[in-house]
Amino acid sequence: METRLHNPPSAEEILQAHERIKPFINRTPVMTSGTLNRILDAEVFFKCENFQKVGAFKARGATNAVLSLDEAVISKGVATHSSGNHAQALSWAASLRNIPAFIVMPENSSRVKVDAVKEYGGIIRFCKPTLAAREETLKEVIAETGAIEVHPYNNMNIIAGQATAAKELLDEVSALSLLLAPVGGGGLLSGTALAVHYFSPHTKVIAAEPEKANDAWLSFTRKEFVPSVNPQTIADGLRTSLGSYTFPIILDHVENIVTVSEESIITAMRFTWERMKILVETSSAVTVAALLEHKVDVKGKKVGVVISGGNVDLDDLPWAR
Repeated sequence: METRLHNPPSAEEILQAHERIKPFINRTPVMTSGTLNRILDAEVFFKCENFQKVGAFKARGATNAVLSLDEAVISKGVATHSSGNHAQALSWAASLRNIPAFIVMPENSSRVKVDAVKEYGGIIRFCKPTLAAREETLKEVIAETGAIEVHPYNNMNIIAGQATAAKELLDEVSALSLLLAPVGGGGLLSGTALAVHYFSPHTKVIAAEPEKANDAWLSFTRKEFVPSVNPQTIADGLRTSLGSYTFPIILDHVENIVTVSEESIITAMRFTWERMKILVETSSAVTVAALLEHKVDVKGKKVGVVISGGNVDLDDLPWAR
């Protein structure tokens, strides 16, 4: 995979993205848990993107991407492949400009996410749950419709938009020692890492991912791209491979990537629901799992955590299976 194609978004481009999307997105709250702070002997600040439009941080990048495109470019609509949150976000963002959104979704996507995409006006085509099937089906859709692709994470406008979540957290909470984010395709992580690099360079960025989808950890450790091949994790938003734009940013600006077990993801998700009274999805719970598993040394430190989303099928909770 070629990994040096374009310069990453600049500090100015991240600030411009924030101004561009500000009228349309939520300024999500920063929350704390006294119980977790006592367990960890640390101060942990959660940037709660589960309260974002469409229930996930993806609204930031999708909105920035859609609003950045010229009218002539998007006149026939936008298209993407996504297991759920980006699909919802792009469908919603497209509605802001009254254009169609063509969405390729794996046939095993969460029912609640499929329903939400339809509600936001997305036009869905299902495919087999592999990256190859997603990409091939998307090519067919684009050929048929003339829509422009807005990739879930391998897109500089997407990365700049995702960076705004960390930028808001850094504005609100100063002097963070660490900032944790989950990693799947790397859009959120690379955006977070850039925001920290520009606006809080003393802060270190740590990523968390499932042991059963550890391609980012392998890629980071080996310093070469390792694809995700049919990962069997409950964290459905983290099953994708890193992108050619996101991987080099992660190599340059992320301190470490840690992995967590499926059991600890479920435990962390339930802890967050029961103790913090906030609804998070499995992909969001990986960062909390990393803390509860003590995979990251946070004792005595001030730590930020990006809670990436809260789109959950209440009829299919992982602890009830």
